[in-house]
Amino acid sequence: MTINVKTENLGVSYGDTRIWKDINLEMTEPGLVCILGPNGVGKSTFMYCINKILEPAEGRVLIDGVDVAEMSFKDIAKKIAYVPQSSGETFAMTVMDTVLMGRYPHSGYTVTKEDMDIAADCLVKMHIDDHAMSMFNELSAGQHQRVMVARGLAQEPELLMLDEPTSNLDIYHQIYTMRLLRDIAHKRGIIVLVICHDLNVAARFSDRMIMFSKGEIYADGKPEEVITPDIIYDVYRVKADVVKVLDRPYVIYYAEEEDDSDLHKSTATD
Repeated sequence: MTINVKTENLGVSYGDTRIWKDINLEMTEPGLVCILGPNGVGKSTFMYCINKILEPAEGRVLIDGVDVAEMSFKDIAKKIAYVPQSSGETFAMTVMDTVLMGRYPHSGYTVTKEDMDIAADCLVKMHIDDHAMSMFNELSAGQHQRVMVARGLAQEPELLMLDEPTSNLDIYHQIYTMRLLRDIAHKRGIIVLVICHDLNVAARFSDRMIMFSKGEIYADGKPEEVITPDIIYDVYRVKADVVKVLDRPYVIYYAEEEDDSDLHKSTATD
């Protein structure tokens, strides 16, 4: 049975700045779900609330009917894996040990053969197995990203959340990673929630798209329902045509300058 994630009247503020309010959303179907929207609209913040990293100012998040506020972090980690946006922070640990950290919610500090096999398989899936014994802090930014995705996969969650997992990857690995995440969601029957800024990559692989804008969920549905010229203009102030490629929407942007002074009032960091 797929995990049930539900938000009820969720609201978040940073100081006197309200990011959004009355976010009512439910995810029950397995698949790849992409969160979209301009910088500063609270996409990462939404993940923080689901993962109990951030306490909302209003409303609540329910995981299988239980308020996350009442769950321990270890119990949350048994159901939810979170892969943060890549940063410059590194640590002196082998790649294999880094990926094995994803097994902690299941095995604690005792590493079993099953844990090793799962971690090794995840390294193979992310094309980073040849660096298994390399030090994590000696890898490139793109390699860091693949290792962190492998760690999230090793956790074997029911909900896998990734904040811009393709941000430091070349074109091949962007496509490969999104296809892999979609296939894992379908084969394992889990929800994979991804923040993505590339509308075309998101539209090509996602089952559902959620567009945040101006303090609310502006659009929610299948790619062809969310990726339209009107929505793109309303949310991003960019003129574009949308055509069909392989039965998926594909955006062709225009380079005209637009007045976007009133586009987004939020000053929060994504």
